[in-house]
Amino acid sequence: MWTLLRATHFAPSIAVTSFATLLALAAGRGWGAAWVTAAVLAGQFSVGWANDWLDAGRDRAAGRTDKPLATGALDVGTVRSAAVAALTVTVPLSLASGVGAGVVHLLAVALGWAYDLGLKATPLSVLPYAGAFGLLPIFVTLGLPDGSAGRWWAAAGGGLLGAGAHFVNALPDLADDARTGVRGLPQRLGPRRGLLAGALLLGAGVLVVTLGPGGSLGGVRAASLGAGLVCVTGAVLAGVAGRVRLAFPLAIATSACVVVALLGQGTILA
Repeated sequence: MWTLLRATHFAPSIAVTSFATLLALAAGRGWGAAWVTAAVLAGQFSVGWANDWLDAGRDRAAGRTDKPLATGALDVGTVRSAAVAALTVTVPLSLASGVGAGVVHLLAVALGWAYDLGLKATPLSVLPYAGAFGLLPIFVTLGLPDGSAGRWWAAAGGGLLGAGAHFVNALPDLADDARTGVRGLPQRLGPRRGLLAGALLLGAGVLVVTLGPGGSLGGVRAASLGAGLVCVTGAVLAGVAGRVRLAFPLAIATSACVVVALLGQGTILA
């Protein structure tokens, strides 16, 4: 079971699900936050399993020892079945938050699958990340009784963070991607420009969410702004120092800072 969970891209899946759950609680979803948790987790697992299933040949060619399919610890059929099952379950779990909210979340999941199915190898590779993470706050708030689409700065901040994470996440695998024919936007920009693009997008996400609501900055937003910019700086320094695998956890930490800032806004998210 743990081997199968590893193929979901487990840590990022849990991080995204946790962020969505906290946003749902802060926005006032109450017990409805459980539906958000279940839907986002199922959707993330489906996208993660699809990624490893569809990339199995590339991962074997690249000698990826961190991928269970590449090492033979799992077979393709098992992971494919898990991906389809998770996607199927995602539909009713998403619609449990309401038709509008459910459609928004299913669109976000569809963007993830589009990335796995081929967009990752094109100059448009950043769009699924930006779109899916930008839709996540909208999914949360549309599930409220009044069906609010939420605040522009929450959606914009999510999209910027997702786009930035895409560039940072790609850094460790640029050489393997070049050998296996993956030519997404980070691969086309190269390591230095890709790192710069990721840092700028992450930094912009922090600024939009912490400064976008206007009014007094307040202690929580000020702390989130400072911590987020420190994490972005750390990701840049890690990339420059050649420790590119450290840059992605710092990108997740940046997202956590932004979520804290969003939590500080409470119900004005809606």
